[in-house]
Amino acid sequence: MPADAYEYEFEVPPSAIDVNGHVNNVEFVRWMQDAAVRHADAAGCTAATKAAGATWVARSHHVEYLKPAFAGDQVRVLTWVADFRRAFSHRRYRFVRASDGAVLSKGETDWVYVDVSSGRPKSVPDDIKAMFEVAPPDWEPAPG
Repeated sequence: MPADAYEYEFEVPPSAIDVNGHVNNVEFVRWMQDAAVRHADAAGCTAATKAAGATWVARSHHVEYLKPAFAGDQVRVLTWVADFRRAFSHRRYRFVRASDGAVLSKGETDWVYVDVSSGRPKSVPDDIKAMFEVAPPDWEPAPG
């Protein structure tokens, strides 16, 4: 069964622009975190994780910048879960300018499921895994 990406759209605020006149690269990392949280909230994962005495912590980010974004651009964010491995989950992201469909950036984050009391990784419970459809390897959302 094909996966589906969680999607939302926002307008680039003037505060995201750097001295080069386009979106500062660090903003994409911030938007990756925002997208992951929005997707987790929508799936019920945030509440279930908290109830389990756990939290998600970013282990690593990878971002590929493809085209600049500017203040006022409408950006469509897509994110999906690529896998679960014991205490880890790999999530991917795509940032698309709504006006022309240009892919602005692609990203990935490895998230770690952590026990709040011990601060140590712990296995992701099956009920939390079941909240997300895991995309097949190398799956990407259809353009447009």
